[in-house]
Amino acid sequence: MNFEQLFPVLYLITWQHLVMIAVGLVLIYLAIAKEYEPTLLLPIGFGAILVNIPLTSALTQIDPETGKALEGALSIFYEAGIATEIFPLLIFIAIGAMIDFTPLFKNPFLLLFGAAAQFGIFFTIIAATMMGFDLKEAASIGIIGAADGPTSIFVSSRFAPELLGPISVAAYSYMALVPIIQPPVIRMLTSKKERCIHMDANPRVASRAALILFPILVTIVAGIVAPSSLALIGFLMFGNLIRECGVLNRLSQSAQNELANIVTILLGITIASTMTADKFVNWQTLMIIGLGLIAFIFDTFGGVMFAKVLNIFLPANKKINPMVGACGISAFPMSARVIHNMGQKEDPTNYLLMHAVSANVGGQIGSVVAGGLILALIPLFA
Repeated sequence: MNFEQLFPVLYLITWQHLVMIAVGLVLIYLAIAKEYEPTLLLPIGFGAILVNIPLTSALTQIDPETGKALEGALSIFYEAGIATEIFPLLIFIAIGAMIDFTPLFKNPFLLLFGAAAQFGIFFTIIAATMMGFDLKEAASIGIIGAADGPTSIFVSSRFAPELLGPISVAAYSYMALVPIIQPPVIRMLTSKKERCIHMDANPRVASRAALILFPILVTIVAGIVAPSSLALIGFLMFGNLIRECGVLNRLSQSAQNELANIVTILLGITIASTMTADKFVNWQTLMIIGLGLIAFIFDTFGGVMFAKVLNIFLPANKKINPMVGACGISAFPMSARVIHNMGQKEDPTNYLLMHAVSANVGGQIGSVVAGGLILALIPLFA
């Protein structure tokens, strides 16, 4: 038996494999050293290494002697959890159980920013089609601008499963980089005077009945407007109903902790099964990552500019700090913290956190509705 028969991997590995292993190491570094979305970037990074070693048993392989398929664990997880959309939907239950809509009830008009900040999605869809992607691929790339990993996975697994790897990596990476992406865009679009605008706190208190009825009504309205969004919005709102009903505290805690943790691990490492060298190392991946950045930039642009337009018509004592508009993306609660910190740097007496959280929660709803609308509308034109 010669050396090649003992270690066939050394003769099969290519520079593309090495590039993907390096990508996996970078993601692990960002997760551990920089703490950028570690719960997802670390499993994705490790999974990228796992699937880019030739002959890996983590993926389904064909036995050269018998011609039979040798099932790989990650391939099984992909078919069971991603292809069926189960993992993203279970994550939505966990997210819903974590979200407190009380701040949004105190500032309901800030829900509008959850719609305005989805501008980047539709701008990027147009840009992607102009770059040669078909409409379903462009929609899958544009949804990166939802700043919501599960929504990106849900839409891309339905419209463009072959692009799931780069889309997922771009979505979660840019969510982690919100503190780097948003501040320079906001500073370019606003003056110091605008960034120092104070907003009064609303003393309104949300009743328990309102908090219980909200997820039910949102689900019904979403079902009437866009039935294709029901899986997305319904699972999110079901998780929130578990939280707010007051009689399922154990289930609420389980959804927020055990369910979220288990599914996040499985989701992250399963996404990596699509990050094989033959699918990932190409110009298309670079274009997707670039378009994802454009989507995030124009989301921020849409939210800030919408606030500036509203301020034209609002009285002087009711002006909106345009930075709050940038929280309309779904990167919850990271974007809210970024905007609050920016406000504190401009004026230490300016407390924007509750307003920012309200817009950020609105962005969570807006991104899911946007995903549902894309699922409903794109097949009509594709």
